[in-house]
Amino acid sequence: MRQGVRLGVDVGRVRVGVARSDRDGLLATPVETIQRSELGALVARIRSLVDELDAIEVVVGLPLSLSGVDTPSTKDARDVADALAAVVPVRLVDERLSTVTAQAGMRQAGRSTRRQKDVIDQAAAVVILQHALDAERSGRAPGMMVDHEED
Repeated sequence: MRQGVRLGVDVGRVRVGVARSDRDGLLATPVETIQRSELGALVARIRSLVDELDAIEVVVGLPLSLSGVDTPSTKDARDVADALAAVVPVRLVDERLSTVTAQAGMRQAGRSTRRQKDVIDQAAAVVILQHALDAERSGRAPGMMVDHEED
Protein backbone atom coordinates (compact mmCIF):
# COMPACT_ATOMS: atom_id res chain seq x y z
CA MET A 1 0.00 0.00 0.00
CA ARG A 2 1.40 3.36 -1.00
CA GLN A 3 1.87 5.93 1.75
CA GLY A 4 0.18 9.31 1.45
CA VAL A 5 -3.08 11.17 1.75
CA ARG A 6 -5.62 10.75 -1.03
CA LEU A 7 -8.65 12.93 -1.71
CA GLY A 8 -11.99 11.49 -2.77
CA VAL A 9 -14.33 13.63 -4.86
CA ASP A 10 -18.05 13.12 -5.51
CA VAL A 11 -18.85 15.42 -8.44
CA GLY A 12 -22.38 16.76 -8.55
CA ARG A 13 -24.04 19.46 -10.60
CA VAL A 14 -24.88 21.57 -7.52
CA ARG A 15 -22.39 20.40 -4.88
CA VAL A 16 -19.09 18.50 -4.82
CA GLY A 17 -18.30 16.35 -1.79
CA VAL A 18 -14.69 15.92 -0.71
CA ALA A 19 -13.16 13.30 1.59
CA ARG A 20 -9.59 12.49 2.60
CA SER A 21 -7.65 9.48 3.75
CA ASP A 22 -5.08 9.20 6.49
CA ARG A 23 -1.40 8.92 5.43
CA ASP A 24 -1.53 5.11 5.68
CA GLY A 25 -4.53 4.87 3.34
CA LEU A 26 -6.68 3.01 5.83
CA LEU A 27 -9.64 5.26 6.50
CA ALA A 28 -11.59 7.89 4.55
CA THR A 29 -13.17 10.82 6.41
CA PRO A 30 -15.27 13.79 5.23
CA VAL A 31 -13.61 17.13 4.51
CA GLU A 32 -16.08 19.59 2.99
CA THR A 33 -18.79 20.24 0.46
CA ILE A 34 -17.97 22.72 -2.29
CA GLN A 35 -20.83 24.66 -3.85
CA ARG A 36 -20.52 24.11 -7.57
CA SER A 37 -19.51 27.01 -9.76
CA GLU A 38 -17.43 27.23 -12.90
CA LEU A 39 -14.90 24.46 -13.55
CA GLY A 40 -11.83 26.65 -12.95
CA ALA A 41 -12.99 27.70 -9.47
CA LEU A 42 -13.85 24.12 -8.54
CA VAL A 43 -10.45 22.83 -9.67
CA ALA A 44 -8.71 25.68 -7.84
CA ARG A 45 -10.47 24.78 -4.56
CA ILE A 46 -9.65 21.08 -4.89
CA ARG A 47 -6.06 21.95 -5.80
CA SER A 48 -5.79 24.08 -2.65
CA LEU A 49 -6.99 21.07 -0.62
CA VAL A 50 -4.40 18.87 -2.38
CA ASP A 51 -1.69 21.36 -1.40
CA GLU A 52 -2.99 21.88 2.15
CA LEU A 53 -3.25 18.15 2.86
CA ASP A 54 -0.18 17.18 0.80
CA ALA A 55 -2.29 14.66 -1.14
CA ILE A 56 -0.57 12.26 -3.53
CA GLU A 57 -3.67 11.53 -5.59
CA VAL A 58 -7.31 12.46 -6.18
CA VAL A 59 -9.95 9.76 -6.62
CA VAL A 60 -12.95 11.02 -8.60
CA GLY A 61 -16.19 9.06 -8.63
CA LEU A 62 -17.40 8.11 -12.11
CA PRO A 63 -21.21 8.07 -12.19
CA LEU A 64 -22.26 5.15 -14.38
CA SER A 65 -25.72 3.65 -14.72
CA LEU A 66 -26.46 0.35 -12.98
CA SER A 67 -25.81 -1.39 -16.31
CA GLY A 68 -22.36 0.26 -16.48
CA VAL A 69 -22.97 2.78 -19.27
CA ASP A 70 -22.40 6.52 -19.21
CA THR A 71 -25.02 8.81 -17.69
CA PRO A 72 -25.54 12.54 -18.28
CA SER A 73 -23.27 13.18 -15.25
CA THR A 74 -20.44 10.98 -16.54
CA LYS A 75 -19.04 13.64 -18.90
CA ASP A 76 -19.11 16.21 -16.10
CA ALA A 77 -17.09 13.95 -13.78
CA ARG A 78 -14.63 13.17 -16.60
CA ASP A 79 -14.20 16.91 -17.30
CA VAL A 80 -13.42 17.61 -13.63
CA ALA A 81 -11.03 14.65 -13.48
CA ASP A 82 -9.22 15.79 -16.64
CA ALA A 83 -8.85 19.35 -15.34
CA LEU A 84 -7.47 18.05 -12.03
CA ALA A 85 -5.08 15.68 -13.84
CA ALA A 86 -3.21 18.72 -15.10
CA VAL A 87 -2.01 19.36 -11.53
CA VAL A 88 -2.21 16.05 -9.59
CA PRO A 89 -2.50 12.32 -10.36
CA VAL A 90 -6.18 11.39 -10.70
CA ARG A 91 -8.02 8.07 -10.72
CA LEU A 92 -11.59 7.58 -11.89
CA VAL A 93 -13.48 4.93 -9.92
CA ASP A 94 -16.95 3.50 -10.43
CA GLU A 95 -19.26 5.25 -7.99
CA ARG A 96 -22.47 3.33 -8.61
CA LEU A 97 -24.70 3.50 -5.53
CA SER A 98 -22.27 5.66 -3.51
CA THR A 99 -24.96 8.26 -2.71
CA VAL A 100 -27.48 5.53 -1.92
CA THR A 101 -24.95 3.88 0.40
CA ALA A 102 -24.21 7.24 2.07
CA GLN A 103 -27.92 7.96 2.58
CA ALA A 104 -28.52 4.50 4.05
CA GLY A 105 -25.62 4.95 6.46
CA MET A 106 -26.98 8.29 7.61
CA ARG A 107 -30.45 6.84 8.15
CA GLN A 108 -28.96 3.99 10.18
CA ALA A 109 -27.17 6.58 12.29
CA GLY A 110 -30.51 8.32 12.89
CA ARG A 111 -29.76 11.38 10.78
CA SER A 112 -32.28 12.94 8.42
CA THR A 113 -31.08 12.91 4.83
CA ARG A 114 -33.64 15.46 3.64
CA ARG A 115 -31.97 18.43 5.36
CA GLN A 116 -28.42 17.10 5.17
CA LYS A 117 -27.60 17.38 1.45
CA ASP A 118 -24.15 18.89 2.08
CA VAL A 119 -23.30 16.05 4.46
CA ILE A 120 -24.57 13.43 2.00
CA ASP A 121 -22.17 14.73 -0.66
CA GLN A 122 -19.25 14.39 1.77
CA ALA A 123 -20.45 10.93 2.84
CA ALA A 124 -20.65 9.84 -0.82
CA ALA A 125 -17.05 11.06 -1.30
CA VAL A 126 -16.08 8.96 1.75
CA VAL A 127 -17.74 5.87 0.19
CA ILE A 128 -15.93 6.45 -3.13
CA LEU A 129 -12.54 6.94 -1.49
CA GLN A 130 -12.95 4.06 0.97
CA HIS A 131 -13.80 1.74 -1.92
CA ALA A 132 -10.59 2.80 -3.71
CA LEU A 133 -8.51 2.38 -0.54
CA ASP A 134 -9.94 -1.09 0.09
CA ALA A 135 -9.25 -2.10 -3.53
CA GLU A 136 -5.64 -0.93 -3.31
CA ARG A 137 -5.13 -2.68 0.03
CA SER A 138 -6.36 -5.93 -1.52
CA GLY A 139 -3.78 -5.62 -4.30
CA ARG A 140 -6.05 -4.29 -7.07
CA ALA A 141 -5.43 -0.96 -8.72
CA PRO A 142 -8.44 1.23 -7.92
CA GLY A 143 -10.19 2.48 -11.03
CA MET A 144 -8.21 3.93 -13.91
CA MET A 145 -5.62 6.68 -14.09
CA VAL A 146 -6.58 9.80 -16.01
CA ASP A 147 -4.13 10.87 -18.69
CA HIS A 148 -4.32 14.63 -18.98
CA GLU A 149 -4.24 15.78 -22.56
CA GLU A 150 -3.00 19.25 -23.40
CA ASP A 151 -5.42 21.40 -25.36
